[in-house]
Amino acid sequence: MRTLVLGSGAREHALVRALLKDPSITSVMCAPGNAGIAADVPTVDVTPTDPAAVRELCSEHRIEFVVIGPEAPLAAGVADALRAVGLPVFGPSAAAARLEASKAFAKDVMTAADVPTAQARVCSTIDDVASALDEFGAPHVVKDDGLAAGKGVIVTVDRAAALDHAAACLAAGERRVVVEEYLDGPEVSLFLVSDGERVVPLEPAQDFKRVFDDDQGPNTGGMGAYSPLDWTPLDLVQDVVDTVAMPVITEMRKRGTPFQGLLYAGLALTARGVRVIEFNARFGDPETQVVLARLKSPLGQLLYRSAIGRLDEQPPLQWRTGAALTVVMAAAGYPGDVRSGDIISGIAEADAMAHVDVLHAGTKRVNGTIVTSGGRVLSVTAIADSLEQARERAYAAVRTISWSGEQHRSDIALSALEGRITVGDHHG
Repeated sequence: MRTLVLGSGAREHALVRALLKDPSITSVMCAPGNAGIAADVPTVDVTPTDPAAVRELCSEHRIEFVVIGPEAPLAAGVADALRAVGLPVFGPSAAAARLEASKAFAKDVMTAADVPTAQARVCSTIDDVASALDEFGAPHVVKDDGLAAGKGVIVTVDRAAALDHAAACLAAGERRVVVEEYLDGPEVSLFLVSDGERVVPLEPAQDFKRVFDDDQGPNTGGMGAYSPLDWTPLDLVQDVVDTVAMPVITEMRKRGTPFQGLLYAGLALTARGVRVIEFNARFGDPETQVVLARLKSPLGQLLYRSAIGRLDEQPPLQWRTGAALTVVMAAAGYPGDVRSGDIISGIAEADAMAHVDVLHAGTKRVNGTIVTSGGRVLSVTAIADSLEQARERAYAAVRTISWSGEQHRSDIALSALEGRITVGDHHG
């Protein structure tokens, strides 16, 4: 199958590399891609959120299957436009992608499907926000209702800061913000592939949202991740399939907007059991990098079966033993205003190291040299027989790469290795 991947981040680079290994995929191209992806497959400079342009590209290159990476094309209805001309697409319709695009909609679906989640109030005035903050108490959680690329959330004990964030969201055109109770316990990301009726879970991962070590500083799109999570309850994945994924998939089908694609459940393992923090309607970045590094089964076949509604034909997934870990290397200033155009050295040396993949995000090639062109620049991913070894390999590769102002966290998976993650005794 001639396959097109939409997007330009490290997640898409990981998807491209995994699809290339699948014997059923005859060719892969990516739009718009980045410097690293362009070294692996043909890239085309097309706006991924423009349904007509994407459709035209597919027709021109006789594309047979499309995999959508980021959230923006989904919300823009690209999947719908391609399905309308009979193309199989991995990614939900715009109506189903509202699970990510609207926090209020997701809460409504979860309530209807009886899915365990944080109590929440949808607020449209600052007075509403103030009373919700007082109702739930500190730490305060305030979220943009709409898409914010993982950065529209504030968690703080400072009531004034929570009010300021809400006021900024309301002023920026979001007519609503969601105020939630704070969920204690470690966070887990679980990807579930659905064909609208059934789900196939992947292995859980944990990502690191804050920009600095020890979970300090502002939220980002994610600074690193690892998988598997040896500290989670043994029945966690089945528990989430039974209590979260299947009820949501059934509820979406009932509403006439079946969810076909990747349901990403952000979970908190609280003392009272598993609670959903939020849903995304696509692969998460950087968790994809580690989950796909461990997947042995052909990725293209799994995603294609989801796209054509035939997950009942999917054999059980096979996984590598051992662990995978990724470290995100970011540009100076990230997650605020970033500097672009810094020359990156050492990528080839790192990529040549055994069991290491350097996946590109914010990079471009200028006069034959790779330079920074975004916030998150590279995801350096390593696999090994143990988490400790995967960590050593990833950081050894990180040390060989440099550019002016580069920043990364030095503590990815450290708390897991040191046995510092505790999960409430109760689960289920």
